[in-house]
Amino acid sequence: MNDDLRQEQIARINIYALISRLTMSEVDEGLLKLIEEDENILSFFPTYKEWKKREELNRKDLIEQYLNVDFTNLFLLHLVPYESFYTREDQMMETGGDNPVQAIFNAFEFNVALDKARVMSADHIGIELEFMYELCKAELKALEANDMEITKQLSQLQYGFMRDHILEWMPMFLLNVKSEAGTAFYYDIADLALEFTMSDFEYLTKLKEQEYKYAT
Repeated sequence: MNDDLRQEQIARINIYALISRLTMSEVDEGLLKLIEEDENILSFFPTYKEWKKREELNRKDLIEQYLNVDFTNLFLLHLVPYESFYTREDQMMETGGDNPVQAIFNAFEFNVALDKARVMSADHIGIELEFMYELCKAELKALEANDMEITKQLSQLQYGFMRDHILEWMPMFLLNVKSEAGTAFYYDIADLALEFTMSDFEYLTKLKEQEYKYAT
């Protein structure tokens, strides 16, 4: 297995894991410490890195006084982090079994514990990103087993899910988060998620084009 390809895949897994976690629930002290003390991760948070509140407050107070408040405003109160809200003409969330994202998850036995995740529907931003994370992990496993047919199928599934679901609504939501963010931390999260999903789709598109080229 090509080591560059393996490292690329590990990087994709790590970023999907990070942005899924940070858009699903509030940050805790352990995760914030990890972000701040790992220069590679902190490089994804350039605005937060220079934010003066970091110097004025310890992590606990920073989280309780600023970050948790901002998360609540952005993901629970003022904005709606669900695909169906953006894609349905009536802007109503689809919380039942007719949700097309839930149907995809069911087909691939991707189980979503809505109550544990504190979300109302499977098409929440954090869950859709977690689905991509799981697909990337499965692809790495197939790559390491040198099973190129499964690798190709998983890559195509990621491409299709990005095209038909994530890119249909997530960029608009993330732009709204950037606009409404009250902290440098969530501004950077939205910017990272936006830039990464767009670049990852470009990466998946190139893979698909290469597969088509060699197939013909």
